[in-house]
Amino acid sequence: MDWFLEALPWIVGGLILALALAALRRPLNALLRLGLRTGAGLGALYALSLTGGALGLRLGVNLANALVLGVLGVPGFGLLVLMDWTLAH
Repeated sequence: MDWFLEALPWIVGGLILALALAALRRPLNALLRLGLRTGAGLGALYALSLTGGALGLRLGVNLANALVLGVLGVPGFGLLVLMDWTLAH
C-alpha cells in the first residue's frame, strides 16, 4: 500500500495531462499544421532566394514572410511579390 501512495501523484498527474491533451487536441493540431506550413514556406523562400535574383525578386527569408506563406499559401506569395514590387518602385 505504501508504493501506491508514492505513485498516486504520478498517476493523478498523468490523468490530468491526458485530459488536457484530449481537450487541446484540435488547437494543437492546428498549431502543428501551421508550423508545418510555415516550415514549407520558409523552404520555398530559401529556394526562391537562390534563384530569385535572376527573376528580380528580393523576398527576405524570415519568419514573417514564412508565416504569410504558411497562412495564405499561393495568394500570400502573390501578396509578398506585389509588396516587393510596390516598395521597389
